[in-house]
Amino acid sequence: MKLLRYGSVGAEKPGVLDAEGNIRDLSGVVDDIAGDMLGDEGLARLSGLDLAGLPVVEGEPRIGACVGQVGKFICIGLNYADHAAESGMELPAEPVIFFKATSAIVGPNDTVEIPRGSVKTDWEVELGVVIGKEAKYVSEAEALDHVAGYCVVNDLSERDFQLHRSGQWVKGKSADTFGPIGPWLVTRDEVTDPQNLPMYLEVNGHRYQDGSTNTMHFGVATVVSHLSQFMSLQPGDVISTGTPPGVGMGQNPQTYLKPGDKMELGIEGLGVQRQDVVQG
Repeated sequence: MKLLRYGSVGAEKPGVLDAEGNIRDLSGVVDDIAGDMLGDEGLARLSGLDLAGLPVVEGEPRIGACVGQVGKFICIGLNYADHAAESGMELPAEPVIFFKATSAIVGPNDTVEIPRGSVKTDWEVELGVVIGKEAKYVSEAEALDHVAGYCVVNDLSERDFQLHRSGQWVKGKSADTFGPIGPWLVTRDEVTDPQNLPMYLEVNGHRYQDGSTNTMHFGVATVVSHLSQFMSLQPGDVISTGTPPGVGMGQNPQTYLKPGDKMELGIEGLGVQRQDVVQG
């Protein structure tokens, strides 16, 4: 299934994409794409629905983040061998963990704001993993059983804030609009191999990132298992698993976002995001 949330900011409704690409309203079935309904029982209930019997959403509504009520927005740094190389950094012995503020979360096509004082706002296409049931001290073998599905994430970053303003990376990762998620939450049964997904990102029609999850240093199962040793993962938590090469910081000369730019990014089978960039 391709689950989604549509409607105005703060008033999103649950939906599902049918085989013809129509949005079908799930409001009469679930309150939101969030929490316990992301578990196996909740997803099985939705997969058993006759989508033809659900109301079609007319027009072209705004698409919100594909999961609501996110408790934790966890990111993995330097998790692609080729991205670590372009950054001039060694691959870590264990996953590098940092957090984005959940207030950074927006819809996949919402406007991205360059924060005040920014000089190095950058892009990062990433595979997002949405937790479906609690994961605590899980093994790699059982880790994927705790995943509800996958989505596209743009892990926007202000590099000067991130690297030169002291403290943790969170300063450069958490500005409002720095976490577009979606358009869809694609349930794990539709993703045969999360370690073989082509992905790309373009700015103003120029393709900067053209990679694949097959160059991940730590795969999804390893990441979920590792995180669960340090914190319990709850339904609706989002893990952004790192980016392939081609970020602005890695260009020669370095290239960063400016007002008026347009981004497009996608992952095979998980949909496409399109964002206009403005000054915040």
